[in-house]
Amino acid sequence: MSFLAGPGGASGVSSAMPVLIAQEGAGVPPPGSGAGPPPAAGTTAPGAPAGGGAGGGADLFPFLMIGFVVILLMLTIMGPRKEKKRRAEMMSALRKHDRVQTIGGVIGSIVEIKSEEIVLKVDESSNTRITFSKSAVQQVLESRERGRSAEPEAEPELSAKA
Repeated sequence: MSFLAGPGGASGVSSAMPVLIAQEGAGVPPPGSGAGPPPAAGTTAPGAPAGGGAGGGADLFPFLMIGFVVILLMLTIMGPRKEKKRRAEMMSALRKHDRVQTIGGVIGSIVEIKSEEIVLKVDESSNTRITFSKSAVQQVLESRERGRSAEPEAEPELSAKA
């Protein structure tokens, strides 16, 4: 709070000078209490432990972050490699009469395989054939030469009679 004391006031202070009255607990330390401005960054306050006060875990944080970033990078790199390897194996295993689905959703049987192209027979009645790039094959639905479906099927459960 500030009050202006007049010329005839009891304080004897000129009329243009403000007077500040501090109250206890108002957040401003009383003069002479020894409490000055807060300590600068990187220094410790009087009476604080010299070890840093943040705890022992703060020293491990940079190492944990580096470890997390390394693991994240490994997962990011290894995922596409695994997918690329799986796709290369699928492309090399393509054979005549395999039933495949393209990335456009066309389903047909392979009639002819060239170096970079395949010919699919999509309609039996009209003998419709379409030529696609090999990279357009999304998945093998059924492999006729190997006599099994390319997708894993659930094995029938055997019930044991007691």
